[in-house]
Amino acid sequence: MNFIAIKERLDLYERLMRLDKPIGILLLLWPTLWALWIAGYGQPAWMLVAVFVLGTVLMRSAGCVINDYADQEFDPLVERTKDRPLATGQISKNEALLLAAALVLCAFALVLFLPRLVIMLSIPALLLAVSYPYSKRFFALPQAWLGIAFGFGIPMAFAAQWEQVPQLAWLLLLGNMFWTIAYDTEYAMVDRDDDLRIGIKTSAITFGRYDIAAVMVCYAMALAIFTYIGLRLNFGTPYFTGLAVAAGIAGYHFTLIRERDRQQCFKAFLHNNWFGAAVFAGLVLELSLVPLLRQQ
Repeated sequence: MNFIAIKERLDLYERLMRLDKPIGILLLLWPTLWALWIAGYGQPAWMLVAVFVLGTVLMRSAGCVINDYADQEFDPLVERTKDRPLATGQISKNEALLLAAALVLCAFALVLFLPRLVIMLSIPALLLAVSYPYSKRFFALPQAWLGIAFGFGIPMAFAAQWEQVPQLAWLLLLGNMFWTIAYDTEYAMVDRDDDLRIGIKTSAITFGRYDIAAVMVCYAMALAIFTYIGLRLNFGTPYFTGLAVAAGIAGYHFTLIRERDRQQCFKAFLHNNWFGAAVFAGLVLELSLVPLLRQQ
């Protein structure tokens, strides 16, 4: 196999893992970083941060491969997904399974350097990631399933630093679940017509004509939980400013999705990166800047 052929193969693997579309990595990474900074009191070990960031990239990549394997019969029927490597037959089923297994094994190797509780939590984390694509066959709200899967780095981050998972971690996971339902419903609104035709269940279909209201309620629930966490931890102005910015971003998303235009709904979905970044920025300022100011 010559160099050009190898490069073309690697490009196909990159597309299969969605490395060319990093939004999924970012949406998975933000809640993990929130938990790392809270559990680490604003100063998590950088080696630990590196492990979780790399693990996030690996598991998101594996999740994409597993998702496409599960949806290989449906993807050719959906406009947005019809050109994916598995859907077009450019990558075989066995290749996809081997790639997913390799990614999962690499992620598990990273976990072996962490406390035993993190290793134990990695098992349900893997089961959630593997089962999510199939939940769309029978579960009316698969976005909630995804929210738990995408947020499972939260209890793992606490376990890595505290060697236990406090109630606070599960509250943060619940808030992340509502945020995920909000942004992934925006994503599902893009494919609603295709999903109705092929029989896949999504929150956009379940919510029906109340989809926009449901998205905004989920944003509100997420922000309410994050506010409660801030009050419980005695956070101040920097953190709540971050939440205010995130609330403004959620309000902007309403203006994008209210007409249910596909492109605008997809734009709103992508823009959720800034929602997660706003919450994280507030946390960093609260946990890093405020203690320094108090010392002066």
